[in-house]
This record gives sequence, C-alpha cells and structure tokens, in this order.
Amino acid sequence: MKKNLILILILTLGQVCFAAESVQKLTLEAAVEMAVQNNIDYTAEKLDIDIAKNNIKAANRLQNPDFNVFYNLGKAGSGNPQQIGLSETIEIAKRGARKKLAKSNLELTKENVSYYEFDLKMDVREAYVNLVAAKSILNSLKQQQQLLEELVAIAKKRVAAGAAPEMDVIQAEIALNQMITQVNTAKVNVKSASFDFNKVINPKDKTDIIFDSADDLFNDKKNFTGLLTPEPESELPQFDTIAENTLKNRFDIRIAKQQIDVAKKNLTVVARQRIPDLAVLGGYGYQSKGMSDDGTFQNGAYAGASLVNIPLFYSYRPEIKNAKLEVEKAGLNYNSTRNKALKDLNNAYEKFLTAKLNLNYYNNKLLKSSEEMIKLSKRSYEVGKSNLTTLIVMEQSYKSIIVGYTYALAEYYNCWIDFLREVNSEELKFNDEAV
Repeated sequence: MKKNLILILILTLGQVCFAAESVQKLTLEAAVEMAVQNNIDYTAEKLDIDIAKNNIKAANRLQNPDFNVFYNLGKAGSGNPQQIGLSETIEIAKRGARKKLAKSNLELTKENVSYYEFDLKMDVREAYVNLVAAKSILNSLKQQQQLLEELVAIAKKRVAAGAAPEMDVIQAEIALNQMITQVNTAKVNVKSASFDFNKVINPKDKTDIIFDSADDLFNDKKNFTGLLTPEPESELPQFDTIAENTLKNRFDIRIAKQQIDVAKKNLTVVARQRIPDLAVLGGYGYQSKGMSDDGTFQNGAYAGASLVNIPLFYSYRPEIKNAKLEVEKAGLNYNSTRNKALKDLNNAYEKFLTAKLNLNYYNNKLLKSSEEMIKLSKRSYEVGKSNLTTLIVMEQSYKSIIVGYTYALAEYYNCWIDFLREVNSEELKFNDEAV
C-alpha cells in the first residue's frame, strides 16, 4: 500500500513539475527568434535558395555527347568505311545568358525569402501583442468582477443594517453575473489568441508554447520597451523622411526591381535561341579486307562539323515578343508597387498617429478622472450619500474606460506593427534612438 502511495505521489509531482516547466517566461525577442529558427513554412521557404543555386549549375551545363555507329552492309560496304565515333553539340552564346538568368533568379529568391522572414517576424509580434492584450483585458475584467463582488458585500451589509432596500443586493448581483459572463468570454479570447500565436510560431516539434503574461499591457513604460514599441510621448519623424528611406529599402519594391532584371535576362536567353549551334563529330573508321578495294585492312579517323538549329523555318518571334512584353510588364509592376507603397505607408502613418493621440488622451485625461470617480462613488454609497444605481452606472463607465484603454493600447501596438510592415523595417529611429 505504501509503495502504491509513493508511486502515486511521484507521478503527481512529476506532472506538476512538467506543467510548471511548460509555462515559459517568453519575451517578444525570444518568440521572434523561436519562429525564425523553428517555423516549418519558413524552413520550407529557405529551400528555394538551394533550388535556385542548383538551377545556376543546371543553366551552365554542357550538352551530353551522342554515340554514333555507321555500319554498311552488303555491297553498300564495298569501298566504304565502317565508322564508330562521337558527336557533340556546342551551344553558341547560350550558356552564359542562361547562367546570368539563373543568377538573377537566385537574387530574386533571396529577396523573397528575406521578405518572408520579415513578414514572419511581424506576424509573431502581432500575435504576441494580441495575446498579451487578450490577457490584459481578462485581467481588467477580473478586477471589475472583484469590484462588483465587493459591491455585493457592501450592499448586503447596508441591507442588513436597514440602510438600503433589498433591491440593492439583487441589482448588484445582476451586475456581477453580467460581468462573470464577460470574464468567461475573455477567457475564451485568451485561448483563441494563444492558438493564433502558436499557429504563427508553427514549430517543427508541434509543441504548443504557453508563456506567462508577466508582460501585461499596463506595465508602464517598461512594457513599451519589452514590446519593441516607442513610448506614446515619442516624436515621430516627418513623413517625407520616412517615405524617402522606405522607397529605397522596401522589400516589395526591391523584388519588383529584381523582376525587371530577371525579365531582361530572360529576353536575352530567348533571343539567343536564334543563333545556330555548332555540332562537331569525330571517331574511328575502318575497312575490312573483304570490303576494301585493294583487299587489305584499312583504318583511320574521321572528323566533321555542321551548323544545327538554323532559324530558317522558325525564328522564335512569338517567344521574343512575349519576353519583351514581360520586360514591359515588370516595369509597370515596379511603378505600380512604388505608387501603392507610398499610399499604404501614408495610411499606416496616419493610423499610428491617431492611435498615439488616442492613447495619450487616455493617459492624460480619462484614466485619472475615472479612477477618482469610482473611488468617490464607492465611498459615497458606503456612507449612504448615493444610491446603488448611481454606483453601478459609475462602475460600468469605469469598466468601459479601462477596457477602452486596453483596446487603445492594443491598437497602438498593432498600428506600430502595421507601420513597420509598410516601412519594411524592424526598427525606426525616434529621437536618435532605435525602436
């Protein structure tokens, strides 16, 4: 019996330890690094670089030779040699063009992979912030639930003392029960945000990551640093300065520019199909005694050359026209990408400024006033100077402000991430400090 009890205790303690180890203190930087190292989709994306490198080798290939045998039978062999040899097609001005095209495609692939990595990092930041925001909202609602529980207790004391009607208790309990449903919904939202976070990380070992939300949105200025976001009071650089740097470094613009280079090099490859190739051949020739004119065994060698694939009947005009159109299309796509990038950047810039303005408004005006309001209302009800309805209305107003503030914080963080997406940079300098 003792042995069984000890075994049960060991297993129970082991499960507790395992559960404790599975909850991590995960910073945003660590989450981003984890995704870069372990994300399955990104791992697959990087394989395109190796494929592109192999394509360079394939583009630089030499043609394989042909083995030829010419054997004359019967009277046709009299006075004619039998031949065994090789022939080789030598491409003229084609291998170099193919290799340059493959190298250009490699550079395009690298740009695409870099863009994918950047986008993955932004996705991780967004999922991380959304999870922290969901937990922060849950914490806020739990605090409101605790406040209503205290309110129910106060109402019961006042009713027991004959200082308030029984309706106060019923009204307070209804408000509490409504808050409990909101807390339950917030708990589900946290789980959903956690699933979304793990979906973005997408680790190879398929293990869900659970991390403790010590990094609540309300952790003052330290949390802005922890979430790699500038403080709301920071001054944003002028839009023109940001736009100038963005148009130079933005991934989609660089990709569009590289696509022009790929299209031009592809035009060269297609145009050079018109150049005939040179075929050379050579080998060993002989005549047996019975087939030679003088009745003796004769042997020697042969060599020859010819032009092949002469564009006489087909000159590749449709392919060349299409290749030229691809160059034109790539140029138009480049101009369009630049134009759209500027519009998207301007949009993200204005949204971030608005989110920054709203957050500062909460910080400077709404929060302090609402905290003072709920304290005064609670104290006023306790001493009988106000009724319960007034207090509940004040409490609901306070809850709306706190939850609204949390959403404003989350919006501020997400607008910053969206702004970085449009800038195509993981950091931006504020007052000579990189964020």
